[in-house]
Amino acid sequence: MNIIIADDHAVVRSGLRLLLEGHENITVVGDAADGTEAFMLLEKFPVDIVLMDLRMPPGENGLQTTRRIKEHFPKVKTIILSMHDEEEYVRKALEYGAKGYILKSSPDTVLLEAIEQIAAGKTTIDPFFGQYSKENWCNEQKKIEKDNKYERLSKREREVLPLVALGYSNKEIAERLFISVKTVEVHKSHVMKKLEFETFTELLQYSMKHQLIDL
Repeated sequence: MNIIIADDHAVVRSGLRLLLEGHENITVVGDAADGTEAFMLLEKFPVDIVLMDLRMPPGENGLQTTRRIKEHFPKVKTIILSMHDEEEYVRKALEYGAKGYILKSSPDTVLLEAIEQIAAGKTTIDPFFGQYSKENWCNEQKKIEKDNKYERLSKREREVLPLVALGYSNKEIAERLFISVKTVEVHKSHVMKKLEFETFTELLQYSMKHQLIDL
């Protein structure tokens, strides 16, 4: 299976690559320092699984990228790797489309087993969280209040939003998304209108509150 590693720490990426490439059935086709880079790699290589860090400041975080992957590459499975052992993060990861949540503090065997299970079509949560079943996690997700305003945005507008919040210029956004500057301006206008914002500060606060970006 082909795997991409996304983590803002180069040492972590190197360690994961060394671990994974020791297995015959795994090929690491690329690694990325943030979510945007990881997403761009998906457009270049055939990928089965993405190992995604939860937080990768100052770039796009793992949750936002996981949602983008689910929308644009529904066959690609995402495993969130995190140091956070709060259950709320697990719920968020599943809500955004992740198929697994593994703690960085867990033994290598836990991650390798999770990769095998997720490749087989299962959803896997780190054993640290006990016997709380996948079904219970997923059922709780249905109770989470949906953000109706966010649902108004198109796929491309959801890509533009975090980049604007991170302070990228129209030209930089255009280069990252391979679209024209004029198209970026149109999408920005639509985002502000649909989310009912008048200032950049409102957009930034919204992006931070909903964990669309890391600062």
